[in-house]
Amino acid sequence: MKRPCVVVARENGEATRQHLAEADLIDQSFGIAVENGDLFIPVTDPDAVPEDLPLSDRDVPERTPQQTPADLLGYEPTYERLGDVVLVDEDDPERAAEIAEAIVESDIPVRSVLNRDSKVKGETRVRDWEVLADEGDERPPTETVHREYGHEFAVDVAEVYFSPRLATERNRVVEQIEPGEHVLDMFAGVGPYAIPMADAGAEVVACDLNPDAIAYLEANAERNGVADRITTHVGDVRELTEEYEGWADRLVMNLPHTAAEFADAAVAFAGDSCVIHLYDIQHEDGPFDRAREALVAAAGDEYEVTTLEERVVRSYAPHELNVCLDARLDRID
Repeated sequence: MKRPCVVVARENGEATRQHLAEADLIDQSFGIAVENGDLFIPVTDPDAVPEDLPLSDRDVPERTPQQTPADLLGYEPTYERLGDVVLVDEDDPERAAEIAEAIVESDIPVRSVLNRDSKVKGETRVRDWEVLADEGDERPPTETVHREYGHEFAVDVAEVYFSPRLATERNRVVEQIEPGEHVLDMFAGVGPYAIPMADAGAEVVACDLNPDAIAYLEANAERNGVADRITTHVGDVRELTEEYEGWADRLVMNLPHTAAEFADAAVAFAGDSCVIHLYDIQHEDGPFDRAREALVAAAGDEYEVTTLEERVVRSYAPHELNVCLDARLDRID
């Protein structure tokens, strides 16, 4: 039966499917068709599909809908999938156990179910997890492999910070990369920016305070075939300002709440012209003000600061937004 479908290359299929699923646009009554390396994902409302995703009418197979946790529970639980690990956030132990049991009994491919057991804490931004279900293979229940826009990232959520919700935002930045760029990822984590940027042809320096994150990044660079284009550093990124002074064509500053405090280091790294992606979490009234003011103050008379884009990434909390300020520094002669 012909249905409107989003057309996407196979390597970008999972991230696109997740993006469409978050918007509740996937037509679950039909399966995904595959032809010549492209996936055809049926959608319920083609008018609501983002403009950058091409559409085509396509014959797709009818299918028996998968049994979901909601089918078993009678209500829609909130959870995130990260590879074959499912993450929930429930304060009530009985409700958490009920949701975990439904997830395991559903048709979702899952190896373990984890419940958030603390807030993000410390300089390394990790949290504690309660294991609600675990099939018990040789890997820790907190470790998985996440696939995103054609790349694979091994990650252990008990050791490093990682959010699958930011896949679309990361890809937006990566798509701006030109081959040969010098990119400094100031708070790199396991490499979700650094690795696809290197794959796009950039020379990348990746820094993180968390040695476990850098260990995963190095393994992920090998896994994705870009280890020769990434230089890693464990420690405070400000330790690199002398070695990489004036080196960067692009900076990624993804450390919400505190990235703006590193504006002086960003200016030190900047070449004659440098694009900066500075992430922040601020009140909905003037959410970009702190990032912009920090860059302008750090640039002083040395650089002109131009705002390229002010982007709301997602809602973070009531009246608080996770945002990204894209700006360019141009050296003043």
